Amino acid sequence: MEAPALHALGSNHADSSSAMEAKLTPYWPAYGTVRIDWPQLLILGGFILLLYGQICIKLVSDWYVLPDFSHGFLVPFFVLFIVWEKRRVLLGTPRVPSWVGISLVVVALFTLLLGIYGAELFFSRISLVLLLAGIVWTLYGIAILREVRFAFFVLCLGIPIPAVIFNQITFPLQLMASRAASAVLPLLGVPVLQQGNVIQLASMQLEVAEACSGIRSLLSLFTVAVLYGYLTEKTNRNRVILALASIPIAVLANMARITGTGLCVQYWDPEKALGFFHEFSGWLMFIVSLACLELVRRTLTWTQAKKEQQT
Repeated sequence: MEAPALHALGSNHADSSSAMEAKLTPYWPAYGTVRIDWPQLLILGGFILLLYGQICIKLVSDWYVLPDFSHGFLVPFFVLFIVWEKRRVLLGTPRVPSWVGISLVVVALFTLLLGIYGAELFFSRISLVLLLAGIVWTLYGIAILREVRFAFFVLCLGIPIPAVIFNQITFPLQLMASRAASAVLPLLGVPVLQQGNVIQLASMQLEVAEACSGIRSLLSLFTVAVLYGYLTEKTNRNRVILALASIPIAVLANMARITGTGLCVQYWDPEKALGFFHEFSGWLMFIVSLACLELVRRTLTWTQAKKEQQT
């Protein structure tokens, strides 16, 4: 008769011990799986919204107003897709919070101040990416941060390039497109005279403006190549090659577009060449660029399969 009593006593003692341990367990355990702490995340979300609300509104406005960065609308959705796709890996990765992540949070806040008082939106926007990375590092550990590092890279693709760097890229692209068109058009029977980014044709003057530099298609195609490579390729090597291949593809496509415009001015109708054809050729060259990306991807796949067969 005493055994059940002793068993019950032991059970009560074990329950009280478990309850005591639960009270003494720190909020951030040394090790554990990832869990979502909604109250803390809501507080952090409110803090981030307070700091970056206006900055994010201006960013979305730039995506809408500036055609060169309209690809930014794709970025948040793809970031969510990346996190969702890796959800099982993230849930199975040990959670090891680290106060070292606070250092990245401090850097992010300093960068925010630099952007606000230096009147440079790029720093204010990039500080949000740094802050989010610092929060993940602090709350969940460096292992979780490594798993989602590509998502943070994709976030950076949605941030417009600083005007100083943007201008340094666009003007050389304008000159490159002008020189290429001026070299090809005479071979097709169109006499030209090039002066900087201006191409003098027999019937009119053709100026390769900033909008025709190809920077829009380059940025958009690079972003698409990064996303497409992530979805279709399994190795980081092929993903990097595919992303880098988008740069010369976009540049060559823009050169072909300027050359085609010159041919239309010479042999068709100048007004239609600078109106309908100019707009239509932009979409056409982007589709051709996507086809070239697919060709590069298939070539990489075929090369890799060939190597595997040889080994």
